[in-house]
Amino acid sequence: MSVITSAIGQGFLWGILGLGLFLTFRILDFPDMTVEGTFPFGAAVCVAALTHGVDPFVATALSFGAGLLTGLITGLLYTKGKIPILLAGILVMTGIYSINLRILGKANVGLMNEKTLFSPQFLQALPDGFASVTLGMIFTLVIVTLVSVFLDTDIGQAFIATGDNEKMARSLGIETDNMKILGLMVSNGLIGLSGGLIAQNNGYADVNMGIGTIVIGLAAIIIGEVAYGELSLTARLVAVVVGSILYRFVLLIVLKLGFSTNDYKLLSAIILAICLMTPLFKEKFQVVKLLKKGIEKP
Repeated sequence: MSVITSAIGQGFLWGILGLGLFLTFRILDFPDMTVEGTFPFGAAVCVAALTHGVDPFVATALSFGAGLLTGLITGLLYTKGKIPILLAGILVMTGIYSINLRILGKANVGLMNEKTLFSPQFLQALPDGFASVTLGMIFTLVIVTLVSVFLDTDIGQAFIATGDNEKMARSLGIETDNMKILGLMVSNGLIGLSGGLIAQNNGYADVNMGIGTIVIGLAAIIIGEVAYGELSLTARLVAVVVGSILYRFVLLIVLKLGFSTNDYKLLSAIILAICLMTPLFKEKFQVVKLLKKGIEKP
């Protein structure tokens, strides 16, 4: 039971990363490699603050602020410096690695005996895994609500229009560069927040904990879309979180089959590849069914 609740709790916390990536990958329609630097940056800032006696809520807010900063830098490099988005993200991601080492002072810092958001007695009194489920559910509910409300505002609609058709958005007087910077900031802010929460849940921050995070975020998005198909925008946000939880269960099942934890990254990549190819499989299956009925595809 504790393994299952732990998977659900981790799914909620990683789902916040998926929500952040959704804003750039699905709405702005470009991949942001800053993710793999922002995630450990948020964790490093949060853990460093906690080890210096900062209140857990403030430390968590600082992890969100750290993400906003990385998103701002990537956005400025992309829009003002005219550096391709992939390269801009890689540059920021690479630079953050050294910054994380400076912040932490070493490659790995633990939170032994430090107060975190998971330390209150009422959370500690819960069965194993339920603390992360409780906090994860609260944070994801608040974030999904806030993002949904934001996207329904005039600025949010301008943000969506920029991703749908940038030329049309500019013709309507929308400052598309500003929308891209805003999107990158909010996206990376959520990713930094996810890093800070997961670091507190796991009890440590590591400069290498960002490796493969973009795959995990994409898996949450794709699995949610495959599982639920066409949805409203708000429902798609919820589907991302559900996809993150399902992804954790898939990994749990695979590991229970006897695979080594050393294969974790490889398994993650394979699962994501299969999910990405699912629409193709569905299309081919439909064609086969039509052919069997003697109906040619138009």
